[in-house]
Amino acid sequence: MTMQSINPFSGETIREYDEYSSAEVEQIIANVDHAFHLWKLTSFEQRAACMKNLQAKLLEKKEELAGIMVAEMGKVKREAIGEIEKCAWVCSFYAENAESFLDNEPIKTEASESYISYQPIGTVLAVMPWNFPFWQVFRFLAPALMAGNTGVLKHASNVSDCALAIEQLVREAGFPENVFRTLLIGSSAVKAVIENPKIKAVTLTGSTPAGKSVASAAGSVLKKSVLELGGSDPYLILEDADLEMAARLCVTSRLLNAGQSCIGAKRFIVADKIYDQFKSEFVRLMNEAKFGDPLDPQTTIGPLARVDLRDELHQQVWESRELGAIVLIGGYIPDGIAPFYPPTVLENVLPGMPAYHEELFGPVAVLFRVSSEDEAIRIANDTVFGLGAGVFTADIAKGKMLAEKGLQAGCVFVNDFVKSDPRLPFGGVKESGYGRELSAIGIREFVNVKTVVVK
Repeated sequence: MTMQSINPFSGETIREYDEYSSAEVEQIIANVDHAFHLWKLTSFEQRAACMKNLQAKLLEKKEELAGIMVAEMGKVKREAIGEIEKCAWVCSFYAENAESFLDNEPIKTEASESYISYQPIGTVLAVMPWNFPFWQVFRFLAPALMAGNTGVLKHASNVSDCALAIEQLVREAGFPENVFRTLLIGSSAVKAVIENPKIKAVTLTGSTPAGKSVASAAGSVLKKSVLELGGSDPYLILEDADLEMAARLCVTSRLLNAGQSCIGAKRFIVADKIYDQFKSEFVRLMNEAKFGDPLDPQTTIGPLARVDLRDELHQQVWESRELGAIVLIGGYIPDGIAPFYPPTVLENVLPGMPAYHEELFGPVAVLFRVSSEDEAIRIANDTVFGLGAGVFTADIAKGKMLAEKGLQAGCVFVNDFVKSDPRLPFGGVKESGYGRELSAIGIREFVNVKTVVVK
């Protein structure tokens, strides 16, 4: 079997790769497992030196690495450079903080000494998506390696150049050979990798169906899994919100990465009193977006990553329209080879429509008019997802109350759009997954939380 990297803007095939055979996969995993037994003995100082080198390599090569992303999945170059810079940040963050996050933690008991010790568990498999092909990997890689684990990456098949570039970066940064390797395999081969006794845990970022499949495979062999899955993030715009700021930040979140983000704002639930005013400003800003060549500095939205993804999104819009949703702008497939989709805004979206229940993975926004905060919360939580959410209000106390007590999500931002940050735990509830990445909590997901008692 071959894996293809295709430039979504030009339609040209960039490169083809033969999938690794089962024997090659077995050998790589054996090599990475062997590397773990040496890497786990290194000091935090040694690991941090390698991680700092990796940070420097990312910044040194950010133009080149951003270009790989632009070519393979159509990300606007400005955003691609920002993604590489964020990867450098997470490397620096864990290089500087991993030791304190994993320090022995004294617990007072009747014993002369008792404490918690955080120890690495072994080789972790990362199954990663194409939409943030560097960041999704690095937010796993940096804490996992700093904890003393090793890793193997099964990346999305359309971003194999990104996957191999990451492996090469780790090597160039001075990490020992085989501490981190890429497996060029298809989805059908993942189950066998999870079942390999040398793999100790698995993390996946991707769709809910993919998460269920990986969780089932991991559970069948009693291995830890962390899942960051889809989202249909609701944003509440209350009647006392700063409408200009709210509209601008909501549009920014919806159009980031051409809308191909699990934590992109997708549903905008607006107080009746300000609905028309917000809608007018929101639609105006959505209309200002310019799609085109992702290398052009004037372009704000690149193509979607693949034609099938664009067509699936359009089908969701079309079916919702057929059931009574109103398309305010967009909602059509532009001429040309590249799988562009225009900024699209829907209203009058009701239960039973795809746009009400399903994740819209592209630049499509849904507006809801509500007459009360209770109705706003009900609609916001009327979803199988629970990744991120937002609240816009001048009443900070109320915003915090709704964030903490009202909205069912792993991350809620007040007067800003949701974004991942190395300093903060990241993940979801319900069908958006379980476990957390980033922060001190994230680095402790793949360690043995070991109790030590001395009499």
